[in-house]
Amino acid sequence: MNIQHLTQEEIRIEQANFINNVYSWMTGALLLTGLIALWVSSTPEVIEFIFGNRIVFYGLLIAEFGCVSYLVSVIGKISSNTAIAVFLGYAALNGLTLASIFYVFTSESISTTFFVTAGTFGVMSAYGYFTKSDLTTFRNLAFMGLIGLIIASVVNYFFQNEMLYWLTTYAGILIFVGLTAYDTQKIKEMNIIGNQYTEEDSKEAILGALTLYLDFINLFLFLLRIFGRRK
Repeated sequence: MNIQHLTQEEIRIEQANFINNVYSWMTGALLLTGLIALWVSSTPEVIEFIFGNRIVFYGLLIAEFGCVSYLVSVIGKISSNTAIAVFLGYAALNGLTLASIFYVFTSESISTTFFVTAGTFGVMSAYGYFTKSDLTTFRNLAFMGLIGLIIASVVNYFFQNEMLYWLTTYAGILIFVGLTAYDTQKIKEMNIIGNQYTEEDSKEAILGALTLYLDFINLFLFLLRIFGRRK
């Protein structure tokens, strides 16, 4: 399609439809993750199978990493249906491993944290979508902070320092709050105007949904460190 023939209103509508598609897939994936996590947490046999066997648990984590890596690296070569299947498969696997939070924290505190996360995520995503400022510089700072966060988290896994734990917690919140705004802006800009309802458009939406899904989940887990009440 020749985008020169499109009016500004038509371009705006196509961008809005694309973002709605991204959020629909992200919301669906979050719902799938939550339902599976709830099911696992209420099924003692499954809990024992996953968390009572390190091989199974770490195997699931490796499978999750594999799904994300595969989807990001071959998104241009696979069909949209395959991309959807891999994305939803990843969300399902994540639900299996995230079931552990229901075993550790009260349901009330998990619900509270979810709504806090949803509100924070919504505000920052709206800012990223509507702002005219270029957020690339912040993205670079957030990426460097993310590397430091990963290193600090690995170190603290062995040393169990409480001060470092809380430093990484608040740093993680700030990093993923910022990444939510940047990623929303990036997703809006990566949409190719004129290819609505095509295979490429569908795959762009899935990749965008995966990015925002990861931002949401990570923000939720860091906020849970603050608002979560242990059983």
